[in-house]
Amino acid sequence: MPITTGDMTVHYGPQEHGGADSLLVPIIAFIDRAKRRQNLMIAVQEIDNQEIAEAIIRARLRGVNIDLVVEQSYLLAKSKPKSLESAFDAGGSHEINRTLFSAILRSTADVKVDFNPDIFHQKFMILGNSVLTGSTNFTTTGVTKNLNHVAVINDAEVANAYKKEFAEIRAGRFGRNSLDPSEVPKEARVSGMRVKPLFAPDHSPEMEIMKQILKARTRVDFAAFTFAQSSGIDDALVAAHDRGVKVLGVLDRQQANQKWATKSTLQNAGISVTVAGGRAGLGKVHHKLMTIDDQVTIFGSFNYTKPANKSNDENIIVVGDVSESDAAARGLQEKVALAARKEITRIADDFGS
Repeated sequence: MPITTGDMTVHYGPQEHGGADSLLVPIIAFIDRAKRRQNLMIAVQEIDNQEIAEAIIRARLRGVNIDLVVEQSYLLAKSKPKSLESAFDAGGSHEINRTLFSAILRSTADVKVDFNPDIFHQKFMILGNSVLTGSTNFTTTGVTKNLNHVAVINDAEVANAYKKEFAEIRAGRFGRNSLDPSEVPKEARVSGMRVKPLFAPDHSPEMEIMKQILKARTRVDFAAFTFAQSSGIDDALVAAHDRGVKVLGVLDRQQANQKWATKSTLQNAGISVTVAGGRAGLGKVHHKLMTIDDQVTIFGSFNYTKPANKSNDENIIVVGDVSESDAAARGLQEKVALAARKEITRIADDFGS
């Protein structure tokens, strides 16, 4: 069952690999909520799942205004055609993306591709005062094979922060071109909990994550797909470990064994790191998930790398505050954090080695 705390619900999945929740169901349900003349804003890296594409088309057919932005790279073939005639042939890499993209275009949805020379890595939707975000790509692999999370937040302030980001994206302000030194992330109260959305590169999510780690007094738990030595987050975790904070992490097996990965740095410092994945049918440990002192939870699209912080389009949500004084809010943020830690522990136990 998803974890619900007032106006926030977080889903951990997929069920195909032991997760508590479906990842596809909340995505489809969010799109299906859209009514005639409402604006549904979608910013995603790619769409190759037909059920999601069909939900978008159904929404457009019932009069929903669809604004969609996707990463251009996933619409391109890996190589140019060998002849003029073959340029019109179906098939090749990302053909399903192109097929679904064409169908969405034919529904008269307003569609744009990104202009970011780096990675358009967003995974969010906005409908009225609601936001869906998380680590899940809108792909069949993303919702059935990779370990991911989806969060739905019903709050006007949070939605307005995402609407502002989406407006920048629609205006062609991607990656480094979106930098605005005057922008400051704004904290909202969602059902009493402190909730702060941040966007890369505008808000430097890496710095925010490091600041949260500095506040840790007892423990930090994380599950990360890509965690590079180029990130300062590993240094913050080592420093936390050195001052007596218990640090436990799970890394995707394939990514953790890359030359640039920080697995060895963390392990050499004495931090417990489990590599997970590599079993039949399981895709990636695709989470970007961290909990601090069972009070703060950080999730979203943001991998722990320098490009994610400096040049990609990304988002994270910080839920809670280790110094929260309100008892009710503290209870809710603990509920969110414990559910995240439970998922991290499950991955280590079920898929780790």
